[in-house]
Amino acid sequence: MGLDVDPDRLPRGVERTLDGLAAFNRGIIAATADLACAFKVNLAFYEALGVDGWRLLRLTREALPRDLIAIADGKRGDVGHSSAFYARALFDELGFDAVTANPYLGFDALEPFLSRPERGVFVLCKTSNPGSAELQDLPCQVGGETVPLYQVVARRAVTWNRRGNCGLVVGATYPRELAAVRALAKDLPLLVPGVGAQGGDLEASVRAGVDDRGELLVVNASRQVLYASADEDWQKAARRTARDLRDALNVARGVGSGR
Repeated sequence: MGLDVDPDRLPRGVERTLDGLAAFNRGIIAATADLACAFKVNLAFYEALGVDGWRLLRLTREALPRDLIAIADGKRGDVGHSSAFYARALFDELGFDAVTANPYLGFDALEPFLSRPERGVFVLCKTSNPGSAELQDLPCQVGGETVPLYQVVARRAVTWNRRGNCGLVVGATYPRELAAVRALAKDLPLLVPGVGAQGGDLEASVRAGVDDRGELLVVNASRQVLYASADEDWQKAARRTARDLRDALNVARGVGSGR
């Protein structure tokens, strides 16, 4: 469940204040916690609100159930000493269980995150946006064969998974590429954005992305659940939409609906 709160899209009756935004997030959490395996907070939506955004981020983290995974989606990645401070901020100061990270700088930029065996790192691989092909599909020569760059990242991530805490981000808008990544990274969890508002195919993504046991796939939904209703029934609408998505995911992976 993605918590990408946008003040301009709040439903009727929710105030555009720090207290109102915090209450909205708490309402979404309460409505969906028993349907989700994780909550993902996109940091951009909070950073854009300035000081109140950081307060909202902390309040939101405190409201998340401790038995579910809390993912900070900031796509961090910098030279090693800077990444170490990013890791301290997101893991120690804010208390997130996992982060998204950018592999463009190489392993030494990811190592401060991956060095925490109790924390997870989802490395950007094949993202859901239309422009992802501009760099991620560039052909690379590896071991005598030509493969796209995103597949090189997938292969490297397997070697980076020394502590069993590395995963990959692959968009639902590219199910064929998702299947290719799963074939290369059989045991890595995949975080899959792009279902819903971005037009990703849920059923195709599940078929392409699950492991041999029908697991290790974290499918993110944000806007379609958060803003399922613009009226005062927003909490009930969010729960109904999240439940329908959960059931559709389970049907696609062959386990029926519900728990």
